[in-house]
Amino acid sequence: MCIFVFIYKKLQEGGKTSVEVVGFENKKNASNVLEYLENSAIYFPDKEVYEDKNVSMTFKQVEETAQRIGTSLAMKLGRHREPIAVFMDKSVKAIVSFFGVLYSGNFYCPLDVKMPIERIQIIMDVLLPKIIVTDKEHKELAESFAKNSQIVLWEDISEQEIDKDMLGSIRMDMTELDPLYVLFTSGSTGVPKGVLLNHRVVINYMQWLEQNFEIDSTSVFGNQAPFYFDVSIHDIYGAIYFGAKMVIIPQSFFGFPVRLIEYMNEKRISTFLWVPSAMAIVANLQTFDVVVPQYLKQIMFAGEVLQRKQLDYWVKYLPDAVYANLYGPTETFVCTAYIRKGNEPEGQPLPIGVPIANSQALLLSEEGKEVEYGEVGELCMRGSCLALGYYNNPERTKLAFVQNPLHQRYPERIYHTGDLVRYDETGNLIYISRKDFQIKHMGYRIELGEIESAGNAIEGIRDCACMYNTKRKKIVFFYDGIEMETKKITDTLATRVPHYMIPGKVVYMKVMPHNANGKIDRAKLKELV
Repeated sequence: MCIFVFIYKKLQEGGKTSVEVVGFENKKNASNVLEYLENSAIYFPDKEVYEDKNVSMTFKQVEETAQRIGTSLAMKLGRHREPIAVFMDKSVKAIVSFFGVLYSGNFYCPLDVKMPIERIQIIMDVLLPKIIVTDKEHKELAESFAKNSQIVLWEDISEQEIDKDMLGSIRMDMTELDPLYVLFTSGSTGVPKGVLLNHRVVINYMQWLEQNFEIDSTSVFGNQAPFYFDVSIHDIYGAIYFGAKMVIIPQSFFGFPVRLIEYMNEKRISTFLWVPSAMAIVANLQTFDVVVPQYLKQIMFAGEVLQRKQLDYWVKYLPDAVYANLYGPTETFVCTAYIRKGNEPEGQPLPIGVPIANSQALLLSEEGKEVEYGEVGELCMRGSCLALGYYNNPERTKLAFVQNPLHQRYPERIYHTGDLVRYDETGNLIYISRKDFQIKHMGYRIELGEIESAGNAIEGIRDCACMYNTKRKKIVFFYDGIEMETKKITDTLATRVPHYMIPGKVVYMKVMPHNANGKIDRAKLKELV
């Protein structure tokens, strides 16, 4: 089915600017993500699009409420392309607030109410928003870090009368290169970095998604990721792009996988993009021996490496589903993808695939030259996937987003991911490790990720991570799963990696620590080293 987008015409009547709909065209020509919402509201006005544990809203309700919020924010701020913080629970209200910010001609920054106040304060010092959108429940907490920001309440701005002339005038000045959202990630200096992405990044991704997966208006997205984690962008905008539905899965269910799958069946969830740790717990606890997903068609994962044995468990019970490993730091959103073909050799690491549409991967040496095919190099990306940079941090932006060193004939930015990769014989990219996970030990240059890959293949190990003790010159191997003798682990590793890569210390963890995004918390492991 073809969904269409508005074409707006600016009218001048007695000195007053207004906008009217004069025609339609294919959604591939969209220049603003709001066009997806508006078109779905035309075709599916009474269909539910977002649902949380308390409420659900239809396309038309989301559109109208977002326009009310957008009108109110535009009147209060009076400026465009400014950051507006949204401080709410992970909820439908938060999503509608995001759209409201966009209608006002500005961009949003999600602040989760479960974030430590100290971290929020650091973010606020960088973001310096004029407005914070929150609700009555969290007003007092928002006041504790608001400083010079005006607090506006959902309960008030969602009742504002819509000013279509104002919103239309704002839209006429918007382009696909305007900022869409800013997400803060951890910085090496301890100060979070605000990654600023534009509409073009999401538009390009949605078009690629449509071309490669059978997702349509009957699909139901199962959201797992927090809204401050870029994986959630797939769910939020996928729902309005396809005229589909997104269900926010209660976070507590991910600790009880049987209840999780039962809930997914109740809600008829057919597609998801999760972090691998969420999929791993289902596999590790043999959940499908009790209950199996009935409606899943597309299973996607991103954020860190999913172990082959855990993927094999899912494939065993859901052989007809499409599996995809998506890769990309926040600075590029999703920039490469591997769609499983079903004929991969056993024991091999799962590829991160090939670049998505309108993106290119460059594998560069430390000297800034392309490495030979099959050799390891740092993955650098160019194309429509790139973020605008780091908000309010031009120095850090200049370090990460640099001129393409392969030519100097015209300005072109590339992004250094800091990830070491290589091409395999099938033309897919294989992730090796982080560049900063590369150590010098016993005179050898070692990728800690290679040891981790070998460790994860050991029967009984659920998850593992390697750290390096620089003082004692020792590789420390952390793992969880079934506790076993150190010698058994080191002897097994010795059959898979060179002698100089054998860990000097093995530490069993009852539970491997994970951060809020579901990734292994290496900062906590570093403290144990």
